[in-house]
Amino acid sequence: MAEPVLSPQEEGKRAAGEAAAALVEDGMRLGLGTGSTVRWVLEALGRRIRDEGLRITGIPTSEQTAARARELGIPLTDFAATEALDLCIDGADEVERGTLRLIKGLGGALLREKIVAEAAGRFVAVVDASKIVEMLGVKAPLPVEVTEFGWESTARRLAALGGSPVLRRRDGAVLRTDGGNLILDCAGFAPIRDPLGLQRELKTIAGVVETGLFLAGAEQAIVGGADGGVEVLRRA
Repeated sequence: MAEPVLSPQEEGKRAAGEAAAALVEDGMRLGLGTGSTVRWVLEALGRRIRDEGLRITGIPTSEQTAARARELGIPLTDFAATEALDLCIDGADEVERGTLRLIKGLGGALLREKIVAEAAGRFVAVVDASKIVEMLGVKAPLPVEVTEFGWESTARRLAALGGSPVLRRRDGAVLRTDGGNLILDCAGFAPIRDPLGLQRELKTIAGVVETGLFLAGAEQAIVGGADGGVEVLRRA
């Protein structure tokens, strides 16, 4: 059976995901991200396990990733058994050129993604070319994960800062993260000229669990093109 023809954007995601999977070495402990580009990372890792006998373990950033990893035969672990990770591979909703700072969380897994990223010695972002921006916030709203209790009050605090928060829903129902929290998408902060200052301000608000600002940045961003080629961006 012939393989399905991919859209140019999906071809870019496939190229980036496969290039990132090629960085993985035998014996590595991995952070396994969430999202449509990471799907291709998982597929490639599953093939390497089958074809090469690659020995790895992974900590998934979402239940969705965990389920797919099990289907592909990727061994999983947790932080009770693993103190640190060698490499985390994850997608991003925006990658700021030069700094490689990120906005993440449109997939709803930002808290777990940040925990896993901070436990990894190296962090690599995998994206298609549409995710590269000159300044954070110009394309994606900033996701802010909040507790369900008092979320209306938290939303008012975010609105007072200019965030224009919108409660995220999916198929008409309020979306809950794997941790049982809610997400407020804040498009009003764009463009984010002082992400460090904004992060500090947001984290002082009771009810804010985490934000989608990943300001430590990635070691590198593997950017997949529509032609199946990849470009590797590194921090300036």
